[in-house]
Amino acid sequence: MSGLEGPLWRALAVFRIAALGYAAVLMVNNFREYHWPPGGWVIIGGMAAWTAVSTLAYAQPERRGWPLLTADLAVTAACLLATRWIVDPEGLGVGAPTLPMAWVASPVVAWAISGGRRRGAIAAVLMSGADAVVRDGFSQSTANGPVLMLLAGIGVGHIARLAIDAEARLQRAVELEAATRERERLARGIHDSVLQVLALVQRRGAELGGEAAELGRLAGEQEATLRALVTSSAPPAAVAVAGAVRSQAPGTGNGPGRHPDRDPDSRRVDGRVDLRGLLDGHAASGVTIAAPATPVLLPAAVAAEVAAAVGAAVDNVRHHAGPGAKTWLLLEELPDGVTVSIRDNGAGIPDGRLAEAERAGRLGVAQSIRGRVRDLGGTVTVTSVPGSGTEVELHVPR
Repeated sequence: MSGLEGPLWRALAVFRIAALGYAAVLMVNNFREYHWPPGGWVIIGGMAAWTAVSTLAYAQPERRGWPLLTADLAVTAACLLATRWIVDPEGLGVGAPTLPMAWVASPVVAWAISGGRRRGAIAAVLMSGADAVVRDGFSQSTANGPVLMLLAGIGVGHIARLAIDAEARLQRAVELEAATRERERLARGIHDSVLQVLALVQRRGAELGGEAAELGRLAGEQEATLRALVTSSAPPAAVAVAGAVRSQAPGTGNGPGRHPDRDPDSRRVDGRVDLRGLLDGHAASGVTIAAPATPVLLPAAVAAEVAAAVGAAVDNVRHHAGPGAKTWLLLEELPDGVTVSIRDNGAGIPDGRLAEAERAGRLGVAQSIRGRVRDLGGTVTVTSVPGSGTEVELHVPR
């Protein structure tokens, strides 16, 4: 928790040095009136030495424990108590400045940063007791310093605790965001392979009947269970499932879906991949691809995600647009990024259908398309009119 606490310790070092300078200026102006002027210079020298030592020590988080905090309080109290034998006691009783002046608040602030309001208040009470000994008790003219130290201890301690609590909450939020993004990534991979296969087995089993129908029913149950898992929370075995998904997903490894003539590795340029080669894998009957004549180079990971999102959109056309629907892919390279449009002349998407599908665990558009492009910093626009087809436009910035 040193991210937000560190600046507070640096601010304490600055305060300690500035307060030492102020005490030295008062010493220069008033030492002729002291009972023992050389003793005043000795105290200022000791304060300067401890300022250097404590500043270096507090800069190391492992040293900010009770030994250093106790020593800080003891040295400061000793410098304050020494004032009684150097400065005129009668002047101290009516509010004359002590030798350390504001420097005595340094350990109070240190205790407050390290332990919050309660610890800061304890340090302030202890230093106020030393101040009362020097001045022979409290009076209206001498109460300002102790009151200010108490307020500083409580205020700084409160701010320190708020800062540390805020950092802890931020850390938890970052971890949750990372876990959520990882779960979404796993969900996309599972949707693109396992869920699609289970859905196919369910449909084919129902068509074939007999024992195949029972197998299809079981596949449908497993599909529903898996959809509920990937849309609610990431199970501990998700990573293992993801490994299997990645090895079996279309377009990866050497299995079906990867054509040697369209291997993106053969079109790599300085770690970038020609997106046209990846989209060529979707060329099939009823799919027309239009792309620029020059390479459209993207980082390999980005190009793979874009191609996977396009593949999910083409699969949606194949499964939901209706028989005989045709698909057109248009790849455009723009000054600010790359745009891929997937248009079909199928049945279209009724209003509210996408939201209903997402609630039911159908992740095609929500994760396989929108989730992928969102993680790349891009946008997805879906335009559909029932009976007139659908257009999905993916835009990924460079």
